Amino acid sequence: AALVETPPARIGDAPAIRAGFDGELDGERRLRDDTRQVIAALQTELASRYGVASLKVRHHSQLGYVLEAPAAAVEALRAFPELILRQGLASAARFTHPELSDLDRRIAEAHERAAAREALVLDHLLAAVMREEAALAECAAALARLDALQSAATLAESGRWSAPELSEDAAFSIIAGRHPVVEAALPAGTRFIANDADLSPERRLMLLTGPNMAGKSTFLRQNALVIILAQAGLPVPAEQARIGLVDRLFSRVGAADDLAAGRSTFMVEMIETASILNQAGPRSFVIIDEIGRGTGTRDGLAIAQAVLEALHGSIRCRSIFATHFHDLVQLGAALPRLRPCTMRVKSWRGSVVFLHEVIEGAAERSWGVHVAKLAGLPEPVIRRADALLRAAERGGGEAGALPLFAAAGEDPAPPAELPAADGWHAALAEADPDQLSPRAALELIYAWRRKFLGDRADGAVEKQ
Repeated sequence: AALVETPPARIGDAPAIRAGFDGELDGERRLRDDTRQVIAALQTELASRYGVASLKVRHHSQLGYVLEAPAAAVEALRAFPELILRQGLASAARFTHPELSDLDRRIAEAHERAAAREALVLDHLLAAVMREEAALAECAAALARLDALQSAATLAESGRWSAPELSEDAAFSIIAGRHPVVEAALPAGTRFIANDADLSPERRLMLLTGPNMAGKSTFLRQNALVIILAQAGLPVPAEQARIGLVDRLFSRVGAADDLAAGRSTFMVEMIETASILNQAGPRSFVIIDEIGRGTGTRDGLAIAQAVLEALHGSIRCRSIFATHFHDLVQLGAALPRLRPCTMRVKSWRGSVVFLHEVIEGAAERSWGVHVAKLAGLPEPVIRRADALLRAAERGGGEAGALPLFAAAGEDPAPPAELPAADGWHAALAEADPDQLSPRAALELIYAWRRKFLGDRADGAVEKQ
């Protein structure tokens, strides 16, 4: 009854007490906000009291608020002792009045008096609340519990959330799990792709590879959220969930620096990784989204492999390890509890479609150039990056094999003779026009002419 519908965050920023709760506060506010109406009401009252209908309340720069009466009424008004003649005019006279002097002062102080009165009313209200502190705290706790239970019941009633099964062992099985925040943010008509997660003891370490934008980070986070919700006693966004109790949950995701402390992005990444390796135990759950990408390829791969081996061998916890280092998949033979998984990708009409589905296996490539194209990199840059990537892949994938200066240098000459039978199809497929120098392209044309024209081609070449 006392407070306005939306009280301000700080006292004084806006009215906090509802109009009509305290009469004195309402009066101060009227003086502050409705000065004209207050003066008009007093003028009507004084005119009636002294029997002068033409009596006016005026404000004078030196005298303040005064009563102004016509000359014909001056003598009658001088009979009232509270009225003091202050100024005579040709056709009127001005009187001061105690009520007008008090009104002048009150109007000048109305803002401060309203603030002080509101603070007094709030103090009184606070004291009344504190006298009922124990009962109100108990009521608030009951309402909070009811709110949480009602919210959980609403989610469960939808049929897309379920009650998890918690156990004392190291089980972890999620059927059709979802990320509730990402799902809620999807446009209308877009369906979230649910995924299973099995990190049972014999396959407790998932190595997740796949392209950017395919959903790896979402998958990592949704499983961590399922654990938090389950161990809080809430329903989880999955068809079914069985989780062995987790003592600690560790997350190494994203990229951030701390330049003020002299820490680069890679240094922050290593500090977070060190915290995980020094604190995690067999009952912990760890999600890691990329390790070693902020340094040289060989250094990063070595660090990522060492961390993966530590999670598998010494810590022995349930973990999801997302990476673009596809070479780590080969560790499956040496680490029996490692299970390689990837995000499913489909090529369709010259484009790439990310299906956001987790399947067993390893990614064939990262599709980084495709993601760069989606981000809006200029077309010449995309074409050049794609050409460099294909050249590196033909060279075995070594960093040193990238033809960084191919545009200005000589390309290796193609074979002088093409294979017999239909081998020219393969030779044509291997020829990269973007990477051929003018001379290499000419030699390739000569080779094709000899293949298809025989002696006639040789004669034509000699004439040239």
